[in-house]
Amino acid sequence: MDTNWLSDDEQRSWLRLLAVVELLPGVLEQQLRKDSGLTHFEYFVLTRLSEAENRTLRMTTLARRTNSTLARLSHVARRLEARGLMERTPCPTDGRATNALLTEKGWTTVISAAPGHVAAVRHNVVDAVTPAQLGQLRTICDELLVRLDPSGTMTELYDDEH
Repeated sequence: MDTNWLSDDEQRSWLRLLAVVELLPGVLEQQLRKDSGLTHFEYFVLTRLSEAENRTLRMTTLARRTNSTLARLSHVARRLEARGLMERTPCPTDGRATNALLTEKGWTTVISAAPGHVAAVRHNVVDAVTPAQLGQLRTICDELLVRLDPSGTMTELYDDEH
C-alpha cells in the first residue's frame, strides 16, 4: 500500500489541529473543576439533562447524546447521584429502561457553572478569532463532522434545526 504522506503545509495544519484538540479539553476541564467541582464530561451530562423535556432522558439516549458508552455514563451517573445532582429511576413506560433526571440541585449547579464555562469558551475560542474566522471554523467543523459523525450520533448537539 502506498502512503499518501502529508505535505509540509498539510502537516503544519494537522499538527496545529492536533494541539488544539489536545489542549482545549484540559483548559475547559481545569476551569470547570476550579469553579464548579465538575469534570467537563459531568458538566456535559448535566447540560444535556437540563435541556431535555422535564430535565429527564433515558440513560441510553443520554449516552448517545454525550457520545458515551452506557458503562461510562453509569459510572459518572453514580458520582452525580452521590452529590445529589441527578437521580436514576425506572422508566414509567418501559420497565427495562432507566431514566436520568436532573435534580433541583443539579439544575442550580448547571446554572451556576454556565457563566464561567461560557467565559472560558469565549476567551479560548470565540474571542481568539475574528467573526469571519469563526464562520470559517463552523464551515470546517461541518465538513469534518460529515466524516466523523456520519450516522448523526451527536447531530442534536450541533444541528441548527434541532
